[in-house]
Amino acid sequence: MAEASLPNPLPGALPNPLPGAVGLSHISCYEWEAADGVCGGSPHIHLVCTEAYVVTAGQGAVQTLTPDGYRETELSAGSVAWFGPGTVHRMIQRGGLKITVLMQNSGLPEAGDAVFTFPPEILADPERYAAAAALPAKEGPAAEEAARRRRDLAVEGYLELRAALEKGDPGPLHAFHAAAARLVRPKVAGWQELWRAGALAAAQRTGVQLTALASGDAVHLGQARVETSGATREGGYGMCGRRAEYEISGATLPIIASSGEGSGTLRRPAV
Repeated sequence: MAEASLPNPLPGALPNPLPGAVGLSHISCYEWEAADGVCGGSPHIHLVCTEAYVVTAGQGAVQTLTPDGYRETELSAGSVAWFGPGTVHRMIQRGGLKITVLMQNSGLPEAGDAVFTFPPEILADPERYAAAAALPAKEGPAAEEAARRRRDLAVEGYLELRAALEKGDPGPLHAFHAAAARLVRPKVAGWQELWRAGALAAAQRTGVQLTALASGDAVHLGQARVETSGATREGGYGMCGRRAEYEISGATLPIIASSGEGSGTLRRPAV
């Protein structure tokens, strides 16, 4: 088999995805105290992505809401926690908590797959939602103030959802899921394009390689190479905390400056 017979499975596919076509970031959980006396990040969900927390230092927790109820999972160095789409999650800081976040679908959560748990009246208005979620800059006092303000607004809505679940009423959570789906609907076609170029293409590439191996052909092994990257940006204001970002050309998706902002803008992955 000639080398040309093992192309990227799809035009525009990411040529050098990370293992499993994940995205990643390093997070230092926010230390700001919220209205309930807890320090931590902005509660939110992802709609099509599983996310994993690999704890590298410190102590903390992740609070989650699902139709099964409210749960608080302790986090410490060496522990791993992961959760699927629709799980409301809130990272909690209890001392030096640092986490490597692994994101499904080439980092789609940082390319827009996120909705904050803002109160229902804000979720019902796409323009109000976008204004509440947006950051005016990437860094500086204005960015920090806006990130803290949206965290507090997300906690406000989150506490209402949690209180209902603790009373055995999942209705508000289901309503939040429905509102989140309405908000992101204009972006789904763009997400499908990014998914095809990232996670789907990576899986299809494996299929091509397995087919070749089944016929005794190992030509793809001759294409082996090593890729490296450092963080492409330090100190960004993420949903859970200050983050070191890895927007790696040809490996991960472009990062939206304020993930969860509700924008329908699609940027093609760099290849």
